[in-house]
Amino acid sequence: MAKTITQINEKIKQGQAIVVTKQEMIEIIAEKGVKKSADYVDVVTTGTFGPMCSSMAIFNIGHPKHKIKIQNAWINDVACYCGLAAVDLIIGATELSVKDHANEYGPGEFKYGGAHVIEDLVAGKEVDLRAVGYGTDCYPRKELRTLISLKDMNEAMLTNPRNAYQNYNVAVNLSDKCLHTYMGVLRPNLANANYSSAGQLSPLLNDPYFRTIGIGTKIFLGGGTGYIYSRGTQHTTDVKRNKGGVPVNPAGTIAVNGDLKSMSIDWLRGASIQGYGVSLAVGIGVPIPMLDDDAAKYVSVKDEDIFTQIVDYSKDYPDGKAQSLGQTNYKELKSGIIKIHGKDVPTASLSSYYKALEICEILKTRIIQGKFTLGEPVANIPTEGSGVNFKGLKIKKPH
Repeated sequence: MAKTITQINEKIKQGQAIVVTKQEMIEIIAEKGVKKSADYVDVVTTGTFGPMCSSMAIFNIGHPKHKIKIQNAWINDVACYCGLAAVDLIIGATELSVKDHANEYGPGEFKYGGAHVIEDLVAGKEVDLRAVGYGTDCYPRKELRTLISLKDMNEAMLTNPRNAYQNYNVAVNLSDKCLHTYMGVLRPNLANANYSSAGQLSPLLNDPYFRTIGIGTKIFLGGGTGYIYSRGTQHTTDVKRNKGGVPVNPAGTIAVNGDLKSMSIDWLRGASIQGYGVSLAVGIGVPIPMLDDDAAKYVSVKDEDIFTQIVDYSKDYPDGKAQSLGQTNYKELKSGIIKIHGKDVPTASLSSYYKALEICEILKTRIIQGKFTLGEPVANIPTEGSGVNFKGLKIKKPH
């Protein structure tokens, strides 16, 4: 029997909703079948936790006694973007400390960046803010130096333009030299294979056509509550799918926003990636309402049903071709060994399946306790046929 989000929310408020994690839903479907499971279950919780480079925080620090129009600013020696209003700052997760730029830690060693500033603030620490302005009649101050914490700020928002990729490549290295990439260290001659996805727990793989996930969907974000505000950057509808509709290559993404002051370092952590830079590990959980049989069919997907492409990061990826060396599924990846060109290759994940499971459980508990209701999408996220495709840049000579 078909349901609506309004009906499910009413059941949540009355303490009558049946809420299960994706892991539990797999077992329920195996026992009851898709149709009966759709009728029985109201909400399935999904989750992912891993590096999400396209992340940032927006701060309004408030005005000092003598006001300033900030032109340049640094927090713990990490540069902020200041081309906004007087005391609004943006710090990008991958921005490096100026000390890192100066190679204080040695070539290729990146110890601290914007992601770590975000983690330090969420942890309740005071950070060192330096700012300069050019001085105006209404904003006369030209310099500012202060310690500041999250609680001192008027506003602090986590605003991430691309998170929770719907599937992603497996990265390998066919060359004879070691590679340092955002997918981690790739050893030469197919010595390892790295991937980054929670597989069957990953939110967008459980709603492959964005039937229930849309703009306005309420989510678990960094330990607090957030919302999807747009399709993410590099979102593409030009995808290949398996028989169950699941993309077999990088596809959809979501843009998310939430109150940084409500978040926890359990779910927002700065990461230093050797020889590459820094990133922010973000925890995201998305509740999927069981509106009909199709919703249950899509959340029945298992690791062995989700295939992805193996890509050589020594040549195909940097050249922009990203040609596939073949496919593998997440059951094989999680076994620790996949076979490529007849060779057994050990695998490792940059995302944490254990933490993703934990997010599913936390979100389930919040919904059961009535602390979290579902957000009704106000607009759809585009899927196949909509012409929203990620394209490479064609370099043109300036006039």
